[in-house]
Amino acid sequence: MPVNKDELRSNAKYLRGVRPIDPEEICDYLSTPRHPAVVRRALREEAASLGLVEREDGTFVPVETGPARVERESVTALPDEHARVLEDRLVETYGPDWHRGESGDALREAIRRLKADYYYENAVTYDATAALGYAIYHLPDYYAVGRYVAADLAADGLLPRDARVLDLGAGVGGPFLGLADALPDDGLLDYHAVEPSPAADLLTDYFDAADPNVRGTLHPETAESLDRGALTDEGDFDLVTAFSLLSELDDPVAVAESYLDVLADDGTLVLVAPADRNTSIGLRDAERDLEARGVTVYAPTVRLWDGERPTDRGWSFVEKPDVEAPGFQRRLAEASERPAEFLNETVKYSYSFLRTDGRRKHDVSLPASRYAKLGDADRHVSNRVDLVAAKLSGDLSEGGNPLFKISDGSEDTDCYAVLVDRSALNRDLLGADYGDLLSFESVLCLWNDDEGAYNFVVDDEVVVDRLG
Repeated sequence: MPVNKDELRSNAKYLRGVRPIDPEEICDYLSTPRHPAVVRRALREEAASLGLVEREDGTFVPVETGPARVERESVTALPDEHARVLEDRLVETYGPDWHRGESGDALREAIRRLKADYYYENAVTYDATAALGYAIYHLPDYYAVGRYVAADLAADGLLPRDARVLDLGAGVGGPFLGLADALPDDGLLDYHAVEPSPAADLLTDYFDAADPNVRGTLHPETAESLDRGALTDEGDFDLVTAFSLLSELDDPVAVAESYLDVLADDGTLVLVAPADRNTSIGLRDAERDLEARGVTVYAPTVRLWDGERPTDRGWSFVEKPDVEAPGFQRRLAEASERPAEFLNETVKYSYSFLRTDGRRKHDVSLPASRYAKLGDADRHVSNRVDLVAAKLSGDLSEGGNPLFKISDGSEDTDCYAVLVDRSALNRDLLGADYGDLLSFESVLCLWNDDEGAYNFVVDDEVVVDRLG
């Protein structure tokens, strides 16, 4: 027999203000006796709505309010406990030699097909084999992306310790695992996954294996068809996320806009896409269209001039250190004649944080009397100017002079900072992180006809400072 939820919640609400909630004590207050293990399970199911976290001693206490603290660190590998869940599913589905024979061939062919569909922007469909192939290839790097995105949100106080998250197109669970692992042990995650495909089978395995303070709920529907009215019974969402989903939607802007209704007033819409040209530019197009409909771009792109908006192609992405290929990925690859085709260790992605409260990471407005606009670069060719811009790439030079995409939100053509002479005065250009704001003093503006872009040349006369 289940525990009477009304009685359980009533007693928990009373005790939470008095002392840690012990399931054995709750048993004494129930009209129908229940075993403490049954009460503990029921408390876990209600913990998110009651704002309770479970401690190591088995008692429950109120979760601390305020933003979560997340360490900024490189993600070097998918944790073994997450790898085992996928390996168990592969063995259960295909047997211990899943990476060989017909099953191995089918999984590799699924990976090839998915990569080709994304490259050629074909409609992507998932059967059970494709979902597992996708997990083998993408779970490690998507896990890393989830961790990095969580750290970026937390660094700016945008990730609550008690987080309610709606993930559109949750897939096999990479971003979910990254977010859950990023939160502190005394944090609470109420995660709702919108995923209609067979990928949800693996995702729910990860729900079952999750920490007691992580509650996963599956909505097996498409983002377009989900009834959003029922989602807010327990409150609005701190984060609405979409990882690698926009390129699969017929009208990504309309879908993203429709979910603003379930976003908390101080919540963040998080859009993430692969770094390849088409999907990255598509994400930036969606960002700009949403901005035109009244949404504020928080980061990483900037709007430093009143009334100005960028109209360049917008291809911008983050590149992080490689993540180690886990054992299941190496086994599938090594059973092939072309192993490199099935190894995926790079971590590159584009992202956009959007808000409805007008808040920006860099909320400044530059004076035209002091700084040049990137949008006016054609007027400054062959001249030295002062400007302020965000660094929006790693080094793109591939071995030449370090080259970085920059933006101030006014440009209609791609703009890059090129470091030709390193000095103590300009070292901040190399040391700045993606999205950091930089000031450039006396930088030389040149037109690059080969690339159809403006290069701002940083030599030993230029001072570059990272701004707070």
